[in-house]
Amino acid sequence: MLCADDFGLCQSVNEAVEQAHREGALHAASLMVAGPAVADAVRRARALPRLRVGLHLVTIEGPAILPRRAIPDLIDARGWFPRDQFRLGWKYFFSAGARRQLAVEIRAQYEAFAATGLELDHANAHKHMHLHPVVGRLLIDIGREYGLRAVRIPAEPPRVLARCGARPSFGDRALYAWTRWLRRYASRAGLEMTDACFGLLWSGHMTAERISCLLAHLPPGTSEIYFHPATRKDPCLQALMRGYEHQAELAALTDAGVVADIGAAAFCCQISSRRSP
Repeated sequence: MLCADDFGLCQSVNEAVEQAHREGALHAASLMVAGPAVADAVRRARALPRLRVGLHLVTIEGPAILPRRAIPDLIDARGWFPRDQFRLGWKYFFSAGARRQLAVEIRAQYEAFAATGLELDHANAHKHMHLHPVVGRLLIDIGREYGLRAVRIPAEPPRVLARCGARPSFGDRALYAWTRWLRRYASRAGLEMTDACFGLLWSGHMTAERISCLLAHLPPGTSEIYFHPATRKDPCLQALMRGYEHQAELAALTDAGVVADIGAAAFCCQISSRRSP
């Protein structure tokens, strides 16, 4: 499965999702339900019945659904979660009040997704924050109440990256090992997940060459590759993801060679597809 994150963040992302699905290899998108351009994203998704749309849960560096008066310990005056992952993680672990507010916000995001009328295909979290045990358990437990069937496990096999010329660090290998707890928890909840996920090490830099290399070295089982495409750089993307090659990722998703390689990989049952894309 090829999935685009941040659907609904801005119009340039929404345009890229539609283009990559209509003209390229994109199967799915993850919706940021409090994103400034969410209404435009939902309108486009409704016109793309074969696009699989899931929830892109935001609990860090992004907009919340609820106002500050409802979750005062979590967001700033403009209604955004902060970007400091360490401090947020500490708060989610040790503050009972923050955990209660987090649960209310996560439920509100699922409720907002349900209100779109779109079928909930999957869920994942912005910045992979669901690798935090508190966030991950809430994402799964609350999600099941809303019909959640699949979750992203951001497990990027270091050996595959090494075969593609990358040099995974100790941190990359430790993160890969850490994903096992989330896989176990999701499995006990009866959720579907892929065996591998790619896009972490090269986040924002998933070029056609890198995709082709990954496809040539996919591990056994099913895989997800995720992207951050956009048709242009706008102020929002510049502020949040300054160094990302959004347009290059869109070009990769619509590259004829990549589309052909994806078709071959899917035929060999190496790309996850619960229903035909």
